[in-house]
Amino acid sequence: MSNIDPSQSYSGLEKQGLYNLNEIFWNLPTPALYEHALARREGALSHLGPLVVRTGHHTGRSADDKFIVDEASSHDQIWWGTINKPISEHNFDILHQRMASYLQMKDVYVQDCFAGADPQYRMPVRIITEYAWHSLFARNMFIQARPEEVASHEPHFTVINSPRFHAIPGQDHTHSQTFILVNFHQRLVLIGGTSYAGEIKKSIFSVMNYLMPDQGVLPMHCSANIGQNGRTALFFGLSGTGKTTLSADASRILIGDDEHGWSDNGIFNFEGGCYAKMIRLSPENEPEIFATTRRFGTVLENVTMDARTRRLDLDDDTLTENTRGAYHISAIPNATPDGVGGHPENIIFLTCDAFGVLPPLSRLTPEQAMYHFISGYTARVAGTEEGVTEPTPVFSACYGAPFMPLHPRRYAELLGERITRHGVNVWLINTGWSGGAYGTGSRIEIPHTRAMVNAALDGKLNDVPVSADPVFGLAIPDHCPGVPGELLKPRTNWPDKAAYDTQAAKLAAMFDENFRKYADEVPATISAAGPVAM
Repeated sequence: MSNIDPSQSYSGLEKQGLYNLNEIFWNLPTPALYEHALARREGALSHLGPLVVRTGHHTGRSADDKFIVDEASSHDQIWWGTINKPISEHNFDILHQRMASYLQMKDVYVQDCFAGADPQYRMPVRIITEYAWHSLFARNMFIQARPEEVASHEPHFTVINSPRFHAIPGQDHTHSQTFILVNFHQRLVLIGGTSYAGEIKKSIFSVMNYLMPDQGVLPMHCSANIGQNGRTALFFGLSGTGKTTLSADASRILIGDDEHGWSDNGIFNFEGGCYAKMIRLSPENEPEIFATTRRFGTVLENVTMDARTRRLDLDDDTLTENTRGAYHISAIPNATPDGVGGHPENIIFLTCDAFGVLPPLSRLTPEQAMYHFISGYTARVAGTEEGVTEPTPVFSACYGAPFMPLHPRRYAELLGERITRHGVNVWLINTGWSGGAYGTGSRIEIPHTRAMVNAALDGKLNDVPVSADPVFGLAIPDHCPGVPGELLKPRTNWPDKAAYDTQAAKLAAMFDENFRKYADEVPATISAAGPVAM
């Protein structure tokens, strides 16, 4: 049986400069990609069927290695700076030519798929990879083209991913041998020098974040689900805050776990799969996600496996804390197959506050919602990264700054307009520490966080009296079903009140310092919605 679809041949690949390839494996289904990955020793089969792979020394995104091509059609729209760094068209073209030469006489895998579940905004994408398992990752993560759609599939954006091809930093003007280059004019992404598959999905997310606002769509780094009452909820949060865990609730219908658009039609998923953190996954607290580690089709990155029994150890962080699982959204039993939902009634901002001073639950005014959306706060804890010895704040605008090519103001304006138009409730939920900072306090338990989320989404907090947090100005409900009352008031929950005051003032000052760079770009009412001056 031939592995090449004669109807496709080189169709479209020459537009990306790819000639004289060995074999082109077009849109292989999951079982065939398993066979190829195993035959090429790209991964190993684990107990009950997941494919376990290693990504080498890159076990996460290479933020310093991502560049946007500085060209005329997009130059004036990009928010240039330390995140959106420029690379010249000349250097892009040279790297592109060398990558194409490198791939000559080699096999490549092609997946023709889509980004965007709403047909009105759906973008055809083509993912060209050097590894079979990356093709399986793309097949899991993006929206698969139906057989009748493949013949007419014309990609609007293409990704070429070649982990074994490396840049020459001194010659190519890259940061290292690794590179992720986005060219909005050529509608082409080049990825080299890294096997971390998240670069594939995040590059397309960046593209959608650039294109969608011009179509009146707010692109969002959030998860989304639908309650039994048919009402949609959004969950914003950086990695490690619980965005995927809290949205995968058996009592609600999952739209998606990471990337969505908000149009005049409602909410729609950008993806067709989920990319969840696997470290210390619990069958009790995350049963839907845990079940994906025991099924055929899931790709597990850097998860430890016993070589003899092929059983997984999800608690082992030997390779990285950032162990990942990529699975098609149909693996979640309560996921909606069409990937769309109505306008949200509730928005939840998730933060993992390792300082232990933010309230576990608070309700935000529209101005506070804009302030915290632009701030995008969470915290790293000691031991997760080399050199981190105490809680370290992370401020990532729009809860996804590395993927936002436009100025945060553009996304914030779209969000604010929609919150006002649809009367959306906005909540800030801290999934981090209480009773003390990391190292002295305790991590807020997932069942308590779920109880807060459920109470907010079910309307059980709408008429509950609130008290204003004296430092952060947030409205804290006086009680919440299923949550100990002392947990809700952070200062009350600290044995050492003076230590709380010191930590709260410290974090408030960090918020203030971070927001200064936006102060001239946003209304004064939003700037004033931050912490109270100490």
